Amino acid sequence: MTTPKLLAARAGVAERAVESRHLRRVWGLPGTLLGAVGWPVDWPGRVHLRFGYWWQAHLLDCVLDAQLRAPSDARLTTIRRLVRGIRVRNVLGWTNDFYDDIAWLGLALQRAARAGVEKPGAVDAIARRLRAGWTDHAGGGIWWKRNDDFKNVPANGPAAIFFARLAGAGGEYGDLGRARSIVDWVEDHLLDEETGLFWDGLHVHPDGSVREVEKNLYTYGQGVVLGACVELGSAEYADRAARIITAVDKNLATDGVLRGHGGGDGGLFGGILMRYLALAALELDRPEAAKAADLVFRSADALWANRTTVVGGPLFGPEWTVRAVRPTKDEPERDLSVQLGGWMALEAAALLERNGCTPPQS
Repeated sequence: MTTPKLLAARAGVAERAVESRHLRRVWGLPGTLLGAVGWPVDWPGRVHLRFGYWWQAHLLDCVLDAQLRAPSDARLTTIRRLVRGIRVRNVLGWTNDFYDDIAWLGLALQRAARAGVEKPGAVDAIARRLRAGWTDHAGGGIWWKRNDDFKNVPANGPAAIFFARLAGAGGEYGDLGRARSIVDWVEDHLLDEETGLFWDGLHVHPDGSVREVEKNLYTYGQGVVLGACVELGSAEYADRAARIITAVDKNLATDGVLRGHGGGDGGLFGGILMRYLALAALELDRPEAAKAADLVFRSADALWANRTTVVGGPLFGPEWTVRAVRPTKDEPERDLSVQLGGWMALEAAALLERNGCTPPQS
């Protein structure tokens, strides 16, 4: 199916394609970069009229993946400029009203610090906001957005990973307990017993009782709970991680290839799950680790096989089993999110490759 180092080369080609088509300064300011949210880039894209806060967090994460794959001073400069670009474009600080957005950026900034680009004030601001986002409504959990009635997995999952990593880096007393409490709350309130997967979230009445459960099953929701369970590491959480991998393979993949969720925000969903499947494949002490690796390799192979080629390099589609098309108007291929999802998937496969994992034979 693939040969050694080929997956790293594919990830590198995806990196160059995204950067050449999407990266722009913020309002012409030196020392800043952001990803234009669409390509071909129109005038609102050139001035970053639409920001896409959490898309930028994943762009930063992808560049950090690339830096681990092939460290360079030039890429470190890109990381610094992206961090500054996010801060400049966000105008009022590091945070916004969406707890999921800031959790994603918090994770990227934690990784940036390990690469040598430290923003301790930003991480601290995000940590304070996330700690304050937990309430007893519906038995616990962090809100999706301030002053809203929704608590969901895509906010709680990355927050749990963030707190677990913060605890390991000497964070505030209780952060590890917060991570465990978040994962346990998700397990208790949003697990679909039939599939072993997690529903999207729930709406809460003012008195704290549950009004409605949103029973959509999204790939990235499974990815972040999987990532949190792997991060927590105990036997109990490892068993949960193994169950999630099995459930994903059975319900969210076809012949080992993850399903897509279209363009827009959905373009990131599969790539996020791929990130945490790869980490599970490397860290999880369970037989299901091999299945996680298989899902990563097969999905990345399908993504690559169905790419199309445009200026700058490969262009990926939102459904990895379907040939990508060159965007002429509003096709999802124009979205930065879709291209980042593809790049993330290839970096996940390259991570396994350089750690000695062998792709399945076709």
